[in-house]
Amino acid sequence: MTSMWKAALLAGAAWSAAATVVSAQEAPAADQAGLSVEEVVVTARRREESLKDVPVAVSAYSGETLARQGGADITVLQQTTPNITVQTARGSNSTLISYIRGIGQQDPLWGYEPGVGLYVDDVYVHRPQGAVLDVFDIERIEVLRGPQGTLYGRNTIGGAIKYVTKRLGDETHGKIRGTYGSYNQTDLLVSGQTPVAGGLSVGGAYALYKRDGFGKNLTTGAEHYNKDVQAIRLSAEYAPNEDLFFRLAYDKVQDDSNPRHGHRELPALVGGYKVLDVYDTQAGLGDDNTVETEGLSLTGQYDATDHLSFKSITASRKGHTTTVIDFDGTPMPTLDVPATYDDRSFSQELQAVYSDENVQGVFGLYYMNSQASGEFDTIAGNLGLAIANGGKVRTQSFAAFFDFSANLSEKFKVSLGARATRDHKRSNSYRLFYLGATRTPYQGGTPRAIFATRTNYSAEKTFSQFTPRLSASYELTDDLSTYVSYSKGFKSGGWDMRGDAAITPQTVNGYKPEVVDAYEVGLKGYMLDRRISFASAAFLSKYKDQQVSTQVVVPSGIASSIDNAGSSTLYGVEFEAKARLTSSLSANVALGYIHAEYDTFSRFVPAGAPNPLNPSQTLTTGQVVNVADLYGFQNTPEWTGNVSLTWVGDVAGGTLAVTPMVSYRDSYQQFEQPLPLLDQKAFTLVDLTAIWTAPGGHYKLALTGKNLTDERYRTGGYNFGVATYNNSVIGFYGPPRTVSASLELAF
Repeated sequence: MTSMWKAALLAGAAWSAAATVVSAQEAPAADQAGLSVEEVVVTARRREESLKDVPVAVSAYSGETLARQGGADITVLQQTTPNITVQTARGSNSTLISYIRGIGQQDPLWGYEPGVGLYVDDVYVHRPQGAVLDVFDIERIEVLRGPQGTLYGRNTIGGAIKYVTKRLGDETHGKIRGTYGSYNQTDLLVSGQTPVAGGLSVGGAYALYKRDGFGKNLTTGAEHYNKDVQAIRLSAEYAPNEDLFFRLAYDKVQDDSNPRHGHRELPALVGGYKVLDVYDTQAGLGDDNTVETEGLSLTGQYDATDHLSFKSITASRKGHTTTVIDFDGTPMPTLDVPATYDDRSFSQELQAVYSDENVQGVFGLYYMNSQASGEFDTIAGNLGLAIANGGKVRTQSFAAFFDFSANLSEKFKVSLGARATRDHKRSNSYRLFYLGATRTPYQGGTPRAIFATRTNYSAEKTFSQFTPRLSASYELTDDLSTYVSYSKGFKSGGWDMRGDAAITPQTVNGYKPEVVDAYEVGLKGYMLDRRISFASAAFLSKYKDQQVSTQVVVPSGIASSIDNAGSSTLYGVEFEAKARLTSSLSANVALGYIHAEYDTFSRFVPAGAPNPLNPSQTLTTGQVVNVADLYGFQNTPEWTGNVSLTWVGDVAGGTLAVTPMVSYRDSYQQFEQPLPLLDQKAFTLVDLTAIWTAPGGHYKLALTGKNLTDERYRTGGYNFGVATYNNSVIGFYGPPRTVSASLELAF
């Protein structure tokens, strides 16, 4: 199907739903009884509130909704939520790349901070490795769009994603779910919980996900784009009385899937290697890949009075990754990268939450001590070199914050919040050249002397920021409210762990934090006797000192820099709606539009690289060049949309729910610089899920089809299309068409 046809399909579905709603408006009130949509409660402001009353653009998805959408992991949010990108990072199986309203993080290298915060039960997950979370036994997922610098702090400059797991409660039950599908997909989920005594309950879940590859490594014979993941979650809850609650939770994920080496978009200049199927590779670096993450948290809550409660969240997390990426996609060591990553963190948050009829709010203190480190080799066969890059970044972060709302009248409410954050960072970084195109001693290679030390420094800095938030909301009717807001967010500064001080001497100085000032107006509520719930928002963001990571091919190798590129303006609109069309038919619609444009983009171009303003000219000295007119935002399609219908009816004595879903993403760039060979054209995904639930809910049968039109679309890439690296332009692709069936037994 052409992109125009896909856009027409999406628009037609939306207009069809709208027409049905108009018809429903004309129906007698008696026919509308019992057809209201469910009220959604969220904790976007660290306290329970109706979604209608929150002056923030929030999308919320229950576990049941995600199941009906066929959501296996949190990347399904990219299909259903306006103006976001949530996908697996290039060259990875479980590293998360997230963008909201044009702001995020492409580069998952240690020391480089994400732009979208990920939280699991209010615990901040500070590194993206292993963060493509599978969806099982969850209560809901919330997506908060726009900077969340007041309540969530550093590195939520684009927004935040909250993964909320289920509480255990005081009933005994369990379930087993098995799934089999395309490419020999074989999944197993076992979970259960039970009360013990005296207010104590324990529970746990184990998940196993296995699947053959969508393609093959034609050199080694290994599966390519396969899946081999195990996950475990254990928890204990203790509620000795109505005023006290404690929860101890542990989680671990181990991903042993084979590495993703990507797909050559061009034939090799040497060796005769051709362009293969998009899921195949001829990489020769190997198939060793392991990602392990685990965390332990303790949450305590004390309800001191009917209006005041105190909460403590203590957490520790760590992760380890060993991986290989063959950037040239051939058996030759033209551009091979073996790597290791390690991270650990400890955090402590204290909250005091107050709520009465006129005032609601939270005051809190936050502390985090984290460390991210790693080492990778760049084996450049045509240069006869192996380059060892490594280092470590230690961060101590302190913050104090508050956010309070006051009812100035029965209908008018104002909210004021602020956060003061102080990040103290210490870093060391090295970049060493070794002769011989084999692994360096840092990656277990042959011991040998260092040929040249390009970078070797230690640095220390403190980054402080004050991030306020102000909003005013007005209740137009009992079912309709509007709001305006201003908020500020920031992403902490740091150092480029790839930096070559011989090419870019300024790398030792690091880069500054980036900040955004965001303005938003919204309208939320219900219509037609609550048969429709909707949320709409228009936003304007002024983005300053953006951190942009760039790698450029130069005669001595690959020069890396992270620039505070300048400033930009982003504006757009978002609309989401849920409608009960009939007693058995409901609809969901989401639409997002964003215009993102650089005002200035000051990029450092090293000596020996082409001049971006005149590619036929090679710079003899390093220069700062304004490329704002040439560059654009990455991972930011202008239009995103989603339409789904769910029919629920009685079939064979049970209940059948059928959900077709169509999602659309406009064309977008993989990097700031336009690259026609890698940039993705507009595409549409069509999914279908059918779930039959037996009477009493003791077992379920589900059939899920994803990407039914078998679209081929890129989710990332690398551009090393020069002779030195054998014309290596590499793309990474989303999953092809898959179909799976599952059986779930509940007891």
